Amino acid sequence: QVQLVESGGGLVQPGGSLRLSCAASGFTFSTYVMSWYRQAPGKLRELVARIGRGGVSTNYADSVKGRFTISRDNAKNTVYLQMNSLKAEDTAAYYCKATSWDYEYWGQGTQVTVSS
Repeated sequence: QVQLVESGGGLVQPGGSLRLSCAASGFTFSTYVMSWYRQAPGKLRELVARIGRGGVSTNYADSVKGRFTISRDNAKNTVYLQMNSLKAEDTAAYYCKATSWDYEYWGQGTQVTVSS
């Protein structure tokens, strides 16, 4: 049974940091590209960051470049999103996604709220 379980969300003040984790099971994690997406109320889901199978290649949305860092640990079947200098506009539900040539899986999401 495929599972992607996000954790680490919560309420943080502007300028603060959070580290999201996504624990994967039920598929060969190291063969999947992993991504983080987010969706704010009333907005479309958008790509935040992506990391290649080996953990070397990364891509970021312009809005988070220099503030967020995606990483993965293939031994632990986990992908991370370190979020620094958080802003109110980062408030959203954050989802991880696993993608291969012929499959994709989504987690259930974790809420991040940036507010004073």
